[in-house]
Amino acid sequence: YLDWLVQMPWSKLTTDQIDIKNARTILDADHYDLDKVKDRIVEYLAVGKLRKRMTGPILCFVGPPGVGKTSLGQSIARAMGRKFVRLSVGGVRDESEIRGHRRTYIGAMPGTIIRAIRDAGTRNPVMMIDEIDKVGSDFRGDPQSALLEVLDPEQNHTFRDHYLDLPFDLSNVLFICTANSLDSVSPPLRDRMEIIQLAGYTELEKIQIAKRYLLRKQRQANGLKDSQAQISDTALRTIIGDYTREAGVRNLEREIGTVFRKVARKIAEHPRFKARIKPENLSEYLSRPRFFNEVKKRVSSVGVATGMFWTPVGGDILFIEATAMPGSGKLTLTGQLGDVMKESATAAVSFLRARSGELGMTEDYFSKHDLHIHVPSGAVPKDGPSAGVAIATAIASMLTGLKVDSDLAMTGEITLTGQVLPIGGLKEKVLGAKRAGIKRIILPKRNENDLDDIPKEVRDSMAFIPVEELSEVFYQALGKRVITPVMLGPESTRRSNNVVPLRRTAVKRVRIERKPRRAPATASRKR
Repeated sequence: YLDWLVQMPWSKLTTDQIDIKNARTILDADHYDLDKVKDRIVEYLAVGKLRKRMTGPILCFVGPPGVGKTSLGQSIARAMGRKFVRLSVGGVRDESEIRGHRRTYIGAMPGTIIRAIRDAGTRNPVMMIDEIDKVGSDFRGDPQSALLEVLDPEQNHTFRDHYLDLPFDLSNVLFICTANSLDSVSPPLRDRMEIIQLAGYTELEKIQIAKRYLLRKQRQANGLKDSQAQISDTALRTIIGDYTREAGVRNLEREIGTVFRKVARKIAEHPRFKARIKPENLSEYLSRPRFFNEVKKRVSSVGVATGMFWTPVGGDILFIEATAMPGSGKLTLTGQLGDVMKESATAAVSFLRARSGELGMTEDYFSKHDLHIHVPSGAVPKDGPSAGVAIATAIASMLTGLKVDSDLAMTGEITLTGQVLPIGGLKEKVLGAKRAGIKRIILPKRNENDLDDIPKEVRDSMAFIPVEELSEVFYQALGKRVITPVMLGPESTRRSNNVVPLRRTAVKRVRIERKPRRAPATASRKR
């Protein structure tokens, strides 16, 4: 105990060396793009320089694995001239891991916070608390509740570890947290942090990251010179698309390392060997491709639509399949669907059942047929309301016999009146759809402003179709107006006459795809 008291840096501080231009240079040298994140970090450092004291909100980087959350913390420490310590709290379930054990217990020791301070040897290090969203809780306490005091600038100047049993000032520590998702983080803890979102990288960004950082790093790790191993841009694009469909670049670095290890073996056997990796000879260094573009094949049948989803590890697409068979009106849902997604499917069926006459169905069709909706990859649980539009489109395709365009994906929550409601995670969904080869995306009109968060090269290469009603979705997806637009409010005339109503001032840099205006059928006009 006395050794711990002597070893603690009670008064030792590292002098900050904050140069704003140098800080930006360090961030640019260590990380490609991430301009908004870098700007926020530089602003944080600038305020600390003017106040002569680095206090303020706790930064929390949230994003998929492999996008550079941990390395950003190291860059901040370098820019400030401070010591950097990292502690991972993933899987921690004991509150004593944070606050320490009381000395009455055998084998008692301080908590991870005090141990990290002792290891840093200074009272003001940059401390990164990694994987804060994976902290658990059980009968031994809740570590997230213990972190409330640590991460509160108003309280942590008198942090008391159970082992030391003396107040220790943590107010000079710059805390940075990382997480893949905030769903499991308690609201009080989330309220103490400033959330900075880091989205996945585009294909162009991954190629630049590989050329600027990953290739050099893996050459050094495998003892190769630049002239001994070269990977072309087209080969990098093949690795990204066929071997590493991910939001970050972690697997991309692994695959590059695999290629260079095989090159190193050949050079060890034949010293004059030089490798020029291209798509044609890539299979000599890597196994067969793991991912294939199967959108056209999967959506080539009637009753199939492409939806979109996102998870803490990034976004992707999913396929919705619908079929009908003679029966008694039973609805079957398969594919490990959650309760919310099941309710979306039920709402889609109810909406189409109420409009069965416009779809060319008899009044007793739904009572004499069973519907089966399936979402492939049955071993993977799925949930959320944003698949409602895709489910309704798959059923409409099955009922009308019209195929959905293979290059089209869609997202949006639906109501019983046919309205399309906004959803979350649009940026991740769009990036995932781009990786899967999607060219056009139907999205809720209320999500138009979120398109500004999507990288420009992605916006320029895709068409975005904002909609307000399912009638517009069906018209764009099936190429035919199969139901009459819902008449709601004073704007009903404009809605019924325009296929895709859009105020162009809302999104200036996005190419919007429109279909030719068609006059509705006479029966629909009377209706």
